[in-house]
Amino acid sequence: MSSDFDLIVVGAGPNGASTAALLARAAGLAPRRIGLLAPELATPPKAMPQGAPQLRVSALGRASEQVLRVAGSWEHLPSARLCAYEQMRVWHASTPPDSRSTLCFTAADLAEPNLGHIIENDAVQIAGLGSFQAAGGQVVAAEFLGSSVEGGVRVVQTSSGTLSASLLVGADGAHSRVREVLQIRAHEHDYRQRAIVATIATARAHEATCWQRFLPSGPLALLPLFDGSCSIVWSTSEALANELMTLAPDTFAQRLDEASDRVLGQTRLLSERVAIPLRRSTASRLAATRAVLIGDAAHVIHPLAGQGVNLGLLDAAGLCEAVAAAVADGEDCGAGVVLRRYEQQRLTHDVLMSVGMSAFNELFARGGPAGWLAARALGLAGSSPLIRRAFASRALGLAGELPRIARRSAA
Repeated sequence: MSSDFDLIVVGAGPNGASTAALLARAAGLAPRRIGLLAPELATPPKAMPQGAPQLRVSALGRASEQVLRVAGSWEHLPSARLCAYEQMRVWHASTPPDSRSTLCFTAADLAEPNLGHIIENDAVQIAGLGSFQAAGGQVVAAEFLGSSVEGGVRVVQTSSGTLSASLLVGADGAHSRVREVLQIRAHEHDYRQRAIVATIATARAHEATCWQRFLPSGPLALLPLFDGSCSIVWSTSEALANELMTLAPDTFAQRLDEASDRVLGQTRLLSERVAIPLRRSTASRLAATRAVLIGDAAHVIHPLAGQGVNLGLLDAAGLCEAVAAAVADGEDCGAGVVLRRYEQQRLTHDVLMSVGMSAFNELFARGGPAGWLAARALGLAGSSPLIRRAFASRALGLAGELPRIARRSAA
């Protein structure tokens, strides 16, 4: 049975759009044989963000930057809205932010100009879409309804008709319909926390630094933005989050000042507040017959280290690498051996990252003796150049086994 496409990506968020662009430019397939399925693309595409920073941002490490460069997306990002950060400071609520127990690591530890960039999620998405379409990829503005395997291909039912492909890629987010259709179980854990996201002004400059304080109720992060403001991600208990969301802006700012230990002085709310329920979700497998999962469809982790989008981009790189190897060897890109190659490379890394972020959240967001031990651990880590470099390397996205595409040598 012939197919309409070699490959169909379902979902055009930041990860889905970036994955489609990467596959169109680096997988060795004809771009016109790659489809990107997303109902939201039936309306005129969003323009690049302008004016004040948007609420949802990501911290992109060097490996993610490299993936986006290979995907042709990085050059489409508005440089004026990229905020490079040069250091990270992490401390426990039981100690002052300038104490010896604060873990501080910098780009200088690795002789790098920065540790990464903060950029709005919409910008990543729009850059990916632009690169995909410029390469010749085909956008299908329709809703994914279901899928089955017939005659050796993946048949995909959509709201505008039936399509077929050698490989289906589920990049449709945490509540993935593709994962559901493939009957892949997701192991879930409810943190019973919410992450309050907002943009704030601070009395002192953010110093191109990511600041993170571990409170008994959860971590608070202040991320530097291009216009001198900061994005906050305040992960806290559901009860406290509900209370904070009802406060007047000035009262909320006062509570934020206390929670941040006034590390950047007095704060002022510049935007609306959004409270996002937090949970961990890890797919039991990443591959099925002629189908794979990537990004939030495969794993959702705690936002304390800002690794969600970075993990998804590494999934995209791993998949592209597996498909490119298959094409070079004359193999079917949807063959089981190709998909197992991808799954074996990514599943262990994704699970370890998910479990690791949960452990950090449980260990460091504590008071009492456990909190004292956590603060002591941060101090010991900060006093060791070797450990600081290891943290800096992780923050930069250079640690661990990386897909070739995510390494600088792939440029």
